[in-house]
Amino acid sequence: MPQKTSGSGSRLRGLGVVVGIAIAAIAIFALTHALKHVNYDEVFAIVERTDAGVLALALMLVVFSYGSLTIYDLLALRTIGRPDIPYRIAALASFTSYPIAHGMGAVALVSPVIRYRIYACNGLGALDVANICFLTGLTFWLGNLTALGLSLFYEPGAIGLVDYLPPQINRALAAAVLVGVAAFLVWSWRAPRRLGTRRWPVRLPSGPMVLLQIAIGLFDLGAAALAMYVLIPAGMNIDFFRLTAVFIAATLLGFASHTPAGLGVFDAAILLGLGGVDREPLIAALLMFRFLYHFLPFVMALGLFGGVEAWRSLRMKR
Repeated sequence: MPQKTSGSGSRLRGLGVVVGIAIAAIAIFALTHALKHVNYDEVFAIVERTDAGVLALALMLVVFSYGSLTIYDLLALRTIGRPDIPYRIAALASFTSYPIAHGMGAVALVSPVIRYRIYACNGLGALDVANICFLTGLTFWLGNLTALGLSLFYEPGAIGLVDYLPPQINRALAAAVLVGVAAFLVWSWRAPRRLGTRRWPVRLPSGPMVLLQIAIGLFDLGAAALAMYVLIPAGMNIDFFRLTAVFIAATLLGFASHTPAGLGVFDAAILLGLGGVDREPLIAALLMFRFLYHFLPFVMALGLFGGVEAWRSLRMKR
């Protein structure tokens, strides 16, 4: 039996790699086609003309988004019965693990390692960190799926250029996603739930905690999508619900591709889903969003994590 389980896991991982490579290859092809005949002088001119107040507003929304990510870890700690871990430790683990892992394109591998380095000094073991990673991932998916379902139900044609499905099918898929999230919420509310095995038991959040997870996930995604929305020139007349649906689809495709920060995949989905004939304003908004949401937090998280590790190493030597 263990051999079969190991073989099944290997096949699933292999399938994930193949799917990721396929998504990345298709996205690169689509992005190469979308970037043809683009006037890059105009792109950089739009970036230079962007009002400083708009950039400040977008940066503030990015801060709100990353701030809500720290609540993911705090909720996970409460769920596994460790309310003694202070918020500053949860915030440190969240802010260092997410930007670095996502920026390197290996969330499932890098994030647990960074979280372990932070939490191990505060009395948490490998099993606790594994549960935290699972529960933060659950919060992420609950928020993503709920936001995607609501956006697509309101604007079913938003991702038609991405998934090539008619609006009726997209709305039916959105309804199915929302029903699934609601069913999970009801299932969690009826009684305490657990998953896993005796060696790795996973305590699931209660119904009220699931509802809070969905709310935090929606806030996180809403702030991130709104940060990009304010960077897009008003003349493009892009509806916020349409942008949210495309933004979430692009984010999920980026995660599935395992490319660093969804590079190429996220951008291709945004350009296909939102772009028209005039792509320069959208590419300028993408560049600014990439800098504020991905590059800046990645550099800050690297510096912060490196500083923490250096401080601990110096303290041990003393």
